[in-house]
Amino acid sequence: MTNPVDRPTANACRHSLDLPRTIRRAELRAIVPLADSTIYEMERRGAFPRRFALSPRCVVWDLAEVKAWLTQRRQEQGASLATVQHPDVHLRRTRPVRR
Repeated sequence: MTNPVDRPTANACRHSLDLPRTIRRAELRAIVPLADSTIYEMERRGAFPRRFALSPRCVVWDLAEVKAWLTQRRQEQGASLATVQHPDVHLRRTRPVRR
C-alpha cells in the first residue's frame, strides 16, 4: 500500500511540467475589477494582456501575464501618487459655492 503523500497529484504534475496557468473570463473578473468592454478596449490598444482561444467558444488569458500587468500598474500608480501636486487651497480667491 502506498502512502497518499507519495502519490503525485494533478497539481504537482502540472508544476513539474511548468505549464502556464490560464484563466477564463469569470476568474479574470474576480482578479481585475474592470468591465468586459474596458478590458477588450485595452487589449485592442495593447494596454492589457491579450486573450487567446482554446476552442471556438472558449477564450482564456495567461495568468502570469495578468499578474505581471497588475504589478506594473501598481508600480506606475505608486510612482504617480508620489508626484501628484494638489492645489494650495489658501491661494484661492473665492470659495466654491455649495448648493
